[in-house]
This record gives sequence, C-alpha cells and structure tokens, in this order.
Amino acid sequence: MTMESDAAFDTLLGGRVRLRQPQGGYRAAIDPVLLAAFTAAEAGERVLDVGTGTGAAALCLAVRVPGAMVVGLEKRAEAADFARRNAALNGVDGRVSVLEGDLLAPPPELVPGTIDRVMMNPPYLRAGAASVPPDPWKAAANVEGEAGLTDWVRFAAAMLKPRGTLTMVHRADRVDEILAALHGARFGSLTLVPLWPKAGEEARRLLVAVQKGGRSPARFTAGLVLHGPDGAYGGQAQRILRDMDPLIA
Repeated sequence: MTMESDAAFDTLLGGRVRLRQPQGGYRAAIDPVLLAAFTAAEAGERVLDVGTGTGAAALCLAVRVPGAMVVGLEKRAEAADFARRNAALNGVDGRVSVLEGDLLAPPPELVPGTIDRVMMNPPYLRAGAASVPPDPWKAAANVEGEAGLTDWVRFAAAMLKPRGTLTMVHRADRVDEILAALHGARFGSLTLVPLWPKAGEEARRLLVAVQKGGRSPARFTAGLVLHGPDGAYGGQAQRILRDMDPLIA
C-alpha cells in the first residue's frame, strides 16, 4: 500500500497548511499549532522542531514566518518521510528540512550552539507511568521512550545559541518536573502560559518559554481560554488557530 493511499489529509491555520497524516493513526491536534504561534521566530532565524512528527508545528511556523528556516528532527523514518512530503506539499521545502535521527545521538548536521530557537512537543507521559498504546505512532507521541523530559531539555540547551529560546507545550500536571529540568539546564527568563479548556476549568496544558542563560524574573500569564460555553473555540483561540495570529504572552 502506498503512502498516498494510506494517508488522510487535514488542514491547519484555516486551510493555509495541508497536512498528510497516517489514516486511522495518530493525528496532530491543536497543540503543535499553538506551539508554533507561541514561538516568536523572526525572518532569518533558524528554528529546530524536535520530534517534528509529520511536521505540523514546523509547517505552521514556516507559513506564519516566511523568512524563518526550520529544521525538523524526527526519530521515526516513516514520520520523517511524511514531514518531508508535507513540506513539499505546502511549497516550503526550500525552508523546511527534516533530519531523521535521535536526540540522544543527533545527526552530524545538527551542530551544537547554532540554533536561534528550539520548539518541542515532547511525549506527555512518563515511561512506565502509563500503558503504551498498541499503535506505534500514538505510542511515540504519547509516552516517553529512552529519552525522558530531562534529555529533551538538555538537548535543546546544547543546540541553542547563547540567549536562544526554547518553547514547549506539555501537561500542566508535570510542571514541577518541567521546572526542575529547565533549572538543571540553566534556562531562565521563564514564561508560563496555562491553556484553560473553558473558563473556570483547570488547565491541562502549559506553554513554556525560556531563554538559555536568561535572568529575567519568571512570569505566569493569564493564559488562553480555548473554548466558550458552547464548546466552540473562543475569539482569541480562533484568531490563533484559524487566522494565524501569534500567541503573545
């Protein structure tokens, strides 16, 4: 069976991004779109998307910031192939490249200290803390493998230039581990953005931004309410997810 016959087409950013994804397998949701909107890249900067999967966050960032150069790192060969094809599908393969490799043993094309911004959407569940889904795509996306959260953060620190920034989306209930990992890797100037499902409900996700060697005081913002009482996306969330507005903390 060919990739085309075993793939589904989805759209992001109000149809500005077309995404080919596995039929019936793991499908990107809104987290990579929010991550890309939160990554304040500028034209001429080099951005590394760690664990790029089929390329959702990388493509959203490349479309939103036309002058940015984006490199996706993906461990799974099949997912990396999807990401490359998606870059071509969206006409950004001149600015979005995909490297197949493991963050624990990165490919030689990734030179430490050369990246302006790193963004990542790591697996949300600790290894051994949850049952592993039988679908390999969902397993890789949801449950940590050999590389734990600390490994992801240390890798980002190694890749970034001095004063470079890391942006991440993760589970709110792992904030203590996130902060410990960031402190151990000497990140500072922390900004936390809670993502509220609806007004009055507990946050389930967090957006995190830090600077390598940053020293500014930490900030905990008002956050973003995703849905209104009727379950539809709220005004600000719609502008970010569909109209390509940046998520400014």
